[in-house]
Amino acid sequence: MERTNEPEGEQLQKKLLPRHISFMAMGGVIGTGIFKGSAETIGLAGPGVVLTYLFGGLLLLVVMGAIAELASVYPNRNMKDFVRQAFGPRPAFIVGWLYAFLMLTVCVIEVVAAGSFLQYWMPGVPLWILSLASAALILGINRLSVETFGETEFWLAGIKIVMIVVFVILGAGLLFGLIPGTTGEAPGLINYTAHGGFLPNGWLSIFSALLVVMFSYGGSELIGLTLTEAKDAEKVMPRVVKSFIVRVVLFYTLPILVICGLIPWNQLAGQASPFVQVLEATGLSSAAHIINFILVTAVLSAANSSIYGATRMLHSMAAAGEAPKALAATTDKGVPVGSLRLCAAVLLLGAVAAFFAGDSLFSFLLAVPGFVVLIVWGSVCLAQLKLRPQYPKAPTFRIWGYPYITALTAVVLAVIAAGFLVNPQNRLSIGVCVGVLLLLIVWSVAKFKKSEA
Repeated sequence: MERTNEPEGEQLQKKLLPRHISFMAMGGVIGTGIFKGSAETIGLAGPGVVLTYLFGGLLLLVVMGAIAELASVYPNRNMKDFVRQAFGPRPAFIVGWLYAFLMLTVCVIEVVAAGSFLQYWMPGVPLWILSLASAALILGINRLSVETFGETEFWLAGIKIVMIVVFVILGAGLLFGLIPGTTGEAPGLINYTAHGGFLPNGWLSIFSALLVVMFSYGGSELIGLTLTEAKDAEKVMPRVVKSFIVRVVLFYTLPILVICGLIPWNQLAGQASPFVQVLEATGLSSAAHIINFILVTAVLSAANSSIYGATRMLHSMAAAGEAPKALAATTDKGVPVGSLRLCAAVLLLGAVAAFFAGDSLFSFLLAVPGFVVLIVWGSVCLAQLKLRPQYPKAPTFRIWGYPYITALTAVVLAVIAAGFLVNPQNRLSIGVCVGVLLLLIVWSVAKFKKSEA
């Protein structure tokens, strides 16, 4: 039964546990970025790309720390609310819609990726049909109660986390000769320095790979949207953030180290997934099927988290009068069904686009989320900088090095965004991002000018 647009019919339920929150955010992070994007980042920077992932992890640490601090001071609020508290309704309106745009774009990317991976088993089925089937599955999961959704995502994310751990252990065994490989010789550490050295393309290559890394780490801020559905969010959030950061960085850097150690970096560029080559080195005849199962699970989990992020942001904006009121409607289980319908429409459009564009749609969309992630992360940092001196109460968690660390992070994010804008390879994606941003700015000016009149 759907509830009406009365206030009591627009309430989410506080049913998410700390393990749900942590795994949901990890589900959003560990997806296409690591399983497919790692080939591109390694091709850009060689083995030294691990430094890029560590640097991106430091930026992520500051952003997540800022979210945890703000959550301890302003309970029952999310990222958009923090920006509103700091800078007013217009910037919050823009950030909110940008984040919904980000999550919907990521979800289309992951659903199209899931369709392409499923074609390995069903090559005769068109990509758009498999993408549409994947979208239907994800929408069905999100239609469940938030507690059931959290439990489902916990297990979906858990599968790929376990597989990454197994991959790292197996790869380390091959690397040091503890497990015999097909070549009969353990490479040891030679591939880290051979083929041009640890940084074959120079130090600047570390930064050239940052855009893909930002897309990979994007989704971590999903924790900032679970605040309204988490039990005792202001107490558990700092603990969840600390453990989450360590896991995310390890789940990226360790597999990258294994991949670069087992296979020369210049043999990975253009490969569909570096994980396939490493598993094949074990001599497993079913390696391709194993990695394909991991890939399908990974991208569906990431799509699941993205739909959650989009629906909760849209619900929050509708409840605040910043989006159509219909988007605030919830079921008796607290599911924002109004926002879910909009997400379903966008995914349907994504399947239609896949029908016409095929695999090229994936390449086009991939560059969009990275830029939006930079804006959202920068907004969180700026909000924390502005609000710290005027907190109504003492936070239970404080980010260290205030204001220097947060300010430096905001500057670095702005520099990376500028690099995105001047990169000619991203010209079409840049046009979409800038166009959406300008549209939201004009919309916000018109909307709030009218409300102020």
